[in-house]
Amino acid sequence: MIVDRPKETRPRPDVSAVAALDEPTRRRLYDHVVRRTSPVSRDEAAEALGLARKTVAFHLDRLADESLLDVVYERRSGRTGPGAGRPAKLYKRSAREFSVSLPERQYELAGRLLAQALEESEATGEAVRTVLHRKAHELGTQIAGADGADAFTVLDEHGFEPRAEGDAVVLGNCPFHALAREHTQTVCGMNLHLLRGVLDGLDESTLQAHLAPSPGRCCVRLEPAPSPRTTARPS
Repeated sequence: MIVDRPKETRPRPDVSAVAALDEPTRRRLYDHVVRRTSPVSRDEAAEALGLARKTVAFHLDRLADESLLDVVYERRSGRTGPGAGRPAKLYKRSAREFSVSLPERQYELAGRLLAQALEESEATGEAVRTVLHRKAHELGTQIAGADGADAFTVLDEHGFEPRAEGDAVVLGNCPFHALAREHTQTVCGMNLHLLRGVLDGLDESTLQAHLAPSPGRCCVRLEPAPSPRTTARPS
């Protein structure tokens, strides 16, 4: 039996990071750090913005906790060895990129799969669509790799908005919506093999992924898998 899982109330990492910039002082500090060509210390930021050092330290560490800034340690005196003092804690722009969309979209994931398929096809001569389906399935099994995860958890974490409909699972959101509208056959085929990979990676034998396009939903629907036939032994 399929049971709806409660929605996760904790904000997703990208949403939490972007929300952290809504605080005015924190946003000023972030803008100050990313405009600098070298890492910034707490004292430098406090002096530049006319803020208390304790306030600056709190907000800079919050930005680092959200992965918006990276922390590095350097000795600014240029001295080394005993007596050189402790390295200063410095902040710089994080190399991580953030993207937030509502409803959630995964266009970067689609682009990566399509690029990999094209490159491998050119190198091997195998049909692009065949490679794309294989790569999507492989990625699906990787996505499902978290210990203890179930189908609802994995699908929800990747923006599919799963919900039970009888014994089936309906996916209320397509993470590839705009691409699927313009390139339906390619993108929906990729999505189907991605979700089949997720189910295989989870060793989920009670569900099967099928194409079942419907307005306002993902093109893939998870239906109950047929029960294995049992063969009676001759008496």
